[in-house]
Amino acid sequence: MSQTSDGDGLLIPISKHDNIQGTIDAQTILVKYGDYQCLPCGEVHRMIQEIQQQIQLCFVFRHFPRIHIHFQAQKAAEAAEAAAVQNKFWQMHDLLFENQYALNNGHLLEYANEIQLDINRFLQDMTDHVHAERVAQNIQGGIQSGVSNTPALFINGVRYRDAWDTERLLAAILD
Repeated sequence: MSQTSDGDGLLIPISKHDNIQGTIDAQTILVKYGDYQCLPCGEVHRMIQEIQQQIQLCFVFRHFPRIHIHFQAQKAAEAAEAAAVQNKFWQMHDLLFENQYALNNGHLLEYANEIQLDINRFLQDMTDHVHAERVAQNIQGGIQSGVSNTPALFINGVRYRDAWDTERLLAAILD
Protein backbone atom coordinates (compact mmCIF):
# COMPACT_ATOMS: atom_id res chain seq x y z
CA MET A 1 0.00 0.00 0.00
CA SER A 2 1.72 3.15 -1.15
CA GLN A 3 -1.09 5.48 -0.21
CA THR A 4 -0.02 8.17 2.25
CA SER A 5 -1.90 10.91 4.04
CA ASP A 6 -1.38 14.64 4.13
CA GLY A 7 -1.21 14.12 7.88
CA ASP A 8 -4.81 15.05 8.63
CA GLY A 9 -6.55 11.75 7.95
CA LEU A 10 -6.32 8.29 9.45
CA LEU A 11 -5.71 5.87 6.58
CA ILE A 12 -5.64 2.58 8.48
CA PRO A 13 -9.17 1.68 9.56
CA ILE A 14 -9.92 0.28 13.00
CA SER A 15 -9.88 -3.53 12.99
CA LYS A 16 -10.15 -6.48 15.33
CA HIS A 17 -6.33 -6.44 15.49
CA ASP A 18 -6.35 -3.08 17.28
CA ASN A 19 -6.24 -2.61 21.04
CA ILE A 20 -9.67 -1.13 21.71
CA GLN A 21 -11.44 0.23 24.80
CA GLY A 22 -15.14 0.76 24.38
CA THR A 23 -17.22 -0.26 21.41
CA ILE A 24 -16.36 0.30 17.78
CA ASP A 25 -19.86 1.67 17.13
CA ALA A 26 -19.40 4.54 19.61
CA GLN A 27 -20.21 8.01 18.34
CA THR A 28 -16.59 9.04 18.81
CA ILE A 29 -13.52 7.00 17.94
CA LEU A 30 -10.23 8.31 19.30
CA VAL A 31 -7.03 6.76 17.92
CA LYS A 32 -3.72 7.47 19.59
CA TYR A 33 -0.30 6.68 18.20
CA GLY A 34 2.00 6.63 21.20
CA ASP A 35 5.37 5.75 22.68
CA TYR A 36 5.60 4.52 26.27
CA GLN A 37 8.77 6.53 26.96
CA CYS A 38 7.41 9.76 25.49
CA LEU A 39 6.53 12.09 28.38
CA PRO A 40 3.88 14.05 26.43
CA CYS A 41 2.29 10.66 25.58
CA GLY A 42 2.06 9.99 29.31
CA GLU A 43 0.36 13.35 29.84
CA VAL A 44 -2.11 12.64 27.02
CA HIS A 45 -2.71 9.18 28.53
CA ARG A 46 -3.87 10.84 31.75
CA MET A 47 -6.01 13.33 29.80
CA ILE A 48 -7.74 10.52 27.90
CA GLN A 49 -8.39 8.63 31.14
CA GLU A 50 -9.99 11.78 32.55
CA ILE A 51 -12.13 12.22 29.43
CA GLN A 52 -13.19 8.56 29.55
CA GLN A 53 -14.61 9.27 33.02
CA GLN A 54 -16.87 11.92 31.48
CA ILE A 55 -18.01 10.50 28.15
CA GLN A 56 -18.24 7.21 26.30
CA LEU A 57 -15.91 6.79 23.38
CA CYS A 58 -14.05 4.11 21.50
CA PHE A 59 -10.35 4.46 22.29
CA VAL A 60 -7.73 2.76 20.15
CA PHE A 61 -4.03 2.70 21.03
CA ARG A 62 -1.43 2.05 18.35
CA HIS A 63 2.30 1.78 18.94
CA PHE A 64 4.70 4.33 17.53
CA PRO A 65 7.95 3.86 19.49
CA ARG A 66 10.51 6.47 18.56
CA ILE A 67 13.46 4.17 19.11
CA HIS A 68 16.09 6.68 17.97
CA ILE A 69 15.44 8.73 21.13
CA HIS A 70 13.57 6.30 23.41
CA PHE A 71 15.71 3.20 23.65
CA GLN A 72 13.25 1.16 25.73
CA ALA A 73 10.09 2.10 23.84
CA GLN A 74 10.20 -0.86 21.42
CA LYS A 75 10.57 -3.37 24.27
CA ALA A 76 7.75 -1.69 26.16
CA ALA A 77 5.49 -1.87 23.09
CA GLU A 78 6.31 -5.56 22.67
CA ALA A 79 5.58 -6.13 26.38
CA ALA A 80 2.16 -4.51 25.95
CA GLU A 81 1.45 -6.83 23.01
CA ALA A 82 2.70 -9.84 24.98
CA ALA A 83 0.15 -8.85 27.64
CA ALA A 84 -2.51 -8.41 24.94
CA VAL A 85 -2.33 -12.05 23.90
CA GLN A 86 -3.11 -12.86 27.53
CA ASN A 87 -6.04 -10.40 27.50
CA LYS A 88 -4.26 -7.88 29.71
CA PHE A 89 -3.18 -5.19 27.27
CA TRP A 90 -4.86 -2.30 29.08
CA GLN A 91 -3.45 -3.27 32.47
CA MET A 92 0.08 -3.37 31.02
CA HIS A 93 -0.57 -0.21 28.99
CA ASP A 94 -1.52 1.71 32.13
CA LEU A 95 1.46 0.38 34.10
CA LEU A 96 3.87 1.36 31.33
CA PHE A 97 2.58 4.92 31.25
CA GLU A 98 2.55 5.13 35.06
CA ASN A 99 6.20 4.01 35.12
CA GLN A 100 7.70 5.71 32.07
CA TYR A 101 11.11 6.03 33.72
CA ALA A 102 11.30 2.32 34.57
CA LEU A 103 10.99 0.27 31.39
CA ASN A 104 14.03 -2.00 31.45
CA ASN A 105 13.71 -5.78 31.27
CA GLY A 106 13.51 -6.24 35.04
CA HIS A 107 10.73 -3.69 35.37
CA LEU A 108 8.77 -5.17 32.45
CA LEU A 109 8.97 -8.58 34.12
CA GLU A 110 7.82 -7.01 37.39
CA TYR A 111 4.79 -5.47 35.65
CA ALA A 112 3.98 -8.79 33.95
CA ASN A 113 4.05 -10.45 37.35
CA GLU A 114 1.94 -7.68 38.90
CA ILE A 115 -0.87 -8.19 36.38
CA GLN A 116 -0.54 -11.97 36.74
CA LEU A 117 0.59 -12.88 33.26
CA ASP A 118 1.85 -16.36 32.47
CA ILE A 119 5.48 -15.39 33.06
CA ASN A 120 6.99 -18.20 31.00
CA ARG A 121 4.88 -17.24 28.00
CA PHE A 122 5.66 -13.54 28.53
CA LEU A 123 9.41 -14.21 28.71
CA GLN A 124 9.29 -16.45 25.63
CA ASP A 125 7.37 -13.79 23.67
CA MET A 126 9.83 -11.11 24.72
CA THR A 127 12.93 -13.23 24.03
CA ASP A 128 11.69 -14.24 20.59
CA HIS A 129 10.35 -10.76 19.74
CA VAL A 130 7.06 -12.43 18.82
CA HIS A 131 5.22 -9.09 18.70
CA ALA A 132 7.85 -6.97 16.92
CA GLU A 133 6.04 -7.34 13.58
CA ARG A 134 2.76 -6.14 15.13
CA VAL A 135 4.52 -3.04 16.49
CA ALA A 136 6.15 -2.48 13.08
CA GLN A 137 2.72 -2.66 11.41
CA ASN A 138 1.42 0.02 13.80
CA ILE A 139 4.40 2.23 12.97
CA GLN A 140 3.92 1.74 9.22
CA GLY A 141 0.22 2.56 9.52
CA GLY A 142 1.09 5.69 11.46
CA ILE A 143 3.57 6.79 8.83
CA GLN A 144 0.96 6.23 6.11
CA SER A 145 -1.40 8.49 8.06
CA GLY A 146 1.23 11.21 8.35
CA VAL A 147 2.43 10.49 11.89
CA SER A 148 6.04 11.47 12.47
CA ASN A 149 5.98 12.36 16.15
CA THR A 150 4.15 11.31 19.28
CA PRO A 151 1.60 11.68 20.63
CA ALA A 152 -0.62 11.74 17.54
CA LEU A 153 -4.40 11.68 17.93
CA PHE A 154 -7.17 11.16 15.41
CA ILE A 155 -10.80 11.95 16.31
CA ASN A 156 -13.19 10.11 14.02
CA GLY A 157 -10.39 9.77 11.49
CA VAL A 158 -9.28 13.44 11.55
CA ARG A 159 -5.95 14.50 13.06
CA TYR A 160 -6.21 16.52 16.27
CA ARG A 161 -3.82 19.47 16.08
CA ASP A 162 -4.96 21.75 18.91
CA ALA A 163 -3.35 22.31 22.33
CA TRP A 164 -2.64 19.33 24.59
CA ASP A 165 -5.06 20.09 27.40
CA THR A 166 -8.09 18.17 28.61
CA GLU A 167 -10.64 20.93 27.97
CA ARG A 168 -9.63 21.49 24.35
CA LEU A 169 -9.35 17.79 23.59
CA LEU A 170 -12.75 17.14 25.16
CA ALA A 171 -14.25 20.03 23.17
CA ALA A 172 -12.80 18.63 19.94
CA ILE A 173 -14.18 15.18 20.76
CA LEU A 174 -17.64 16.60 21.49
CA ASP A 175 -17.61 18.86 18.41
